Amino acid sequence: MGPIAVLRNVTKTFAKKTVLDSVNLQICDGEILALLGPNGSGKTTLLKILASILSPSDGEIYFDGVKVTNQNIEKVRMESTLVFQKTVLFSTTVHDNIAYGLRIRRISEEEIKKKVTKVLELVKLEGFEKRPARKLSGGEQQRVALARALALNTRLLLLDEPTANLDPKNVRIIEEVIATANQELKKTMVMATHNMFQAKNLPTRIALMTNGKLGEVGAPTEIFGGLSKTLASFAATENIFTGEATVTDHGATVVNIGNGVEIETTTPRSGQVSIFVSPEDIVLSKSRFLSSARNILTGKIVEILDSGAVVRLKIDAGKPFTVQITKRSFNEMALNLGTEVFLTFKASSVQAL
Repeated sequence: MGPIAVLRNVTKTFAKKTVLDSVNLQICDGEILALLGPNGSGKTTLLKILASILSPSDGEIYFDGVKVTNQNIEKVRMESTLVFQKTVLFSTTVHDNIAYGLRIRRISEEEIKKKVTKVLELVKLEGFEKRPARKLSGGEQQRVALARALALNTRLLLLDEPTANLDPKNVRIIEEVIATANQELKKTMVMATHNMFQAKNLPTRIALMTNGKLGEVGAPTEIFGGLSKTLASFAATENIFTGEATVTDHGATVVNIGNGVEIETTTPRSGQVSIFVSPEDIVLSKSRFLSSARNILTGKIVEILDSGAVVRLKIDAGKPFTVQITKRSFNEMALNLGTEVFLTFKASSVQAL
């Protein structure tokens, strides 16, 4: 079967600013494609164009092999659904929020009730039908928005940062829903995210985006296996180090990044090399514990960034390391500026350029 959607040299400008620059991309039937890039890279604009909310300034879009024009754009819009990052729900019940699009499509009330019940089970909100949608938590509201989109059963489901700023419980549920909808319901999805760690597990393919341009496109193993310079450029400047690599007698690679700090990686390299460690792959503790991890460093907390559900800490361990932990862990460990901590991470978590 051919691709569901194709973009050919798609460009979008706003007030002479180019937001998308000659993008060529195919969305394959049954896949999850992650648009991975930093904020401002053009991901949301690309989703809006796929949803036919925006029209390109230049280039062509094909849906099911047919070029999208003013004559067929309304029909194309009925085949895709976009779930925005900032959830917008009506001031009514959960049931009526999900039923809204189905009623526009003139689905019978009996069928609507069945569909609403089914999708609420999928997003783990059984029994929420009569609750006021706007009184739910942020994570629950996002799950209602996702249920509303799934109920429409469109060919293409578009997700704009579906787990941004949510607590870990809701993030886990939404990721499970996305995986289930793809694997069991065979939904084709395009998901915009700047979270490279989430992109390791969910998508079938990843398309890297920077400054409105499309970079590498490939399977997660291909994109993360080599940790391309495009990926590293926006992954964050956090935890990217350069040093001299030496292969040890037992086959591992030790990278001296300066100030007496050495990091072991399973990637065989020698000479000058750059390495990256995900802030989420580092285990933080106040005391040393038994672990098979090859990298154990000590340091002090020098900066704390509270993002609500998660906390990002900057640790001076001879080199500046960024670690991300849950707010609950932060509070339970009673961490503060100046607290001495241990950083533990596996050699296999260290990616080399």
